Amino acid sequence: MLKVGPAVLLERTLLLAVLLLFACAAPTASIHPGFADDPQASAFINDMVERHGFERDMLKKLFADARKREDILKAIARPAESKPWHEYRPIFVNQARIDGGVRFWEENAAILQKAEQIFDVDASVVVAIIGVETRYGSNTGRYRVLDALSTLAFAYPPRSRFFRSELEQFLLLAREEQVELDKALGSYAGAMGYGQFIPSSYRRFAVDFDGDGRRDLWASMEDIIGSVANYFHQHGWARGKPVARRAQTNGTVADNLLDGGLKPKQTAAFFAEKGITARPPLPADTPVALLSLEASNGPEYWLTLNNFYVITRYNRSPLYAMAVYQLSEAIRDAYHRDAEDI
Repeated sequence: MLKVGPAVLLERTLLLAVLLLFACAAPTASIHPGFADDPQASAFINDMVERHGFERDMLKKLFADARKREDILKAIARPAESKPWHEYRPIFVNQARIDGGVRFWEENAAILQKAEQIFDVDASVVVAIIGVETRYGSNTGRYRVLDALSTLAFAYPPRSRFFRSELEQFLLLAREEQVELDKALGSYAGAMGYGQFIPSSYRRFAVDFDGDGRRDLWASMEDIIGSVANYFHQHGWARGKPVARRAQTNGTVADNLLDGGLKPKQTAAFFAEKGITARPPLPADTPVALLSLEASNGPEYWLTLNNFYVITRYNRSPLYAMAVYQLSEAIRDAYHRDAEDI
């Protein structure tokens, strides 16, 4: 074995330390410099100054600090909703989320009861939304909202108009609710808090349920629960009414029956005439829509009602809505079962 002296060992140690220092200091491959020289950002700054009275220097400094993130662009290109139902469902409807939902309900029972009474929205669906969105607050997002919205507004042409609008709403929200623009964290799409409200929804539907003068969807459990309940109330949720029913068919389902969209436009009687019936049955005049989900052994059919459509106003994916519905049912059953055992 070749032996080396102390001087050589010291030199190698110092070289290794320098290499490690540079490795730690180097930016990650997914993060790029800010938008200080981006013409779209400059136009946006001009607009915010002229229409909303923001200080130009403050905005220029803010967007010089914002970062374009390639990992956000990759994430938005492969959402979970692109999975088939039989792969999507286990992500959200599983024992861990059911147990977590029961614990969340038990810990916040008084707030949920208050929200249920004031907004006339089932507590179980409020709990399920928070469970699906952030696992009851354990994962509210790791991206700076500023980075996420700037990246999507200025570097994602397919939806740049939408995210430019959300970036505008975020700046207005921060001014109204004392949100720290450079520190607020959220999802890769800029959704915030336990219920993952995008900025426009935050401004429109969040409520000050604890009465402290602010709407805080990160730290105030009253505001968090009240805001989700208000969102559903404003979109027409009917407390205690059915959401969806499994559909039984007597053969092949014609494609045109699945083209009606998510909003119920036909009646249960109409589909019954086509050989498609709800189990358990629904009144003949109930407005419904027909939904097909990709199960592991073929199509799975459902007749969905207006409450299901309301869930899709929170997230337009029918997979998402069905996961929220099924999780809410499982949490409700487990919560009441536990209460009976006490």
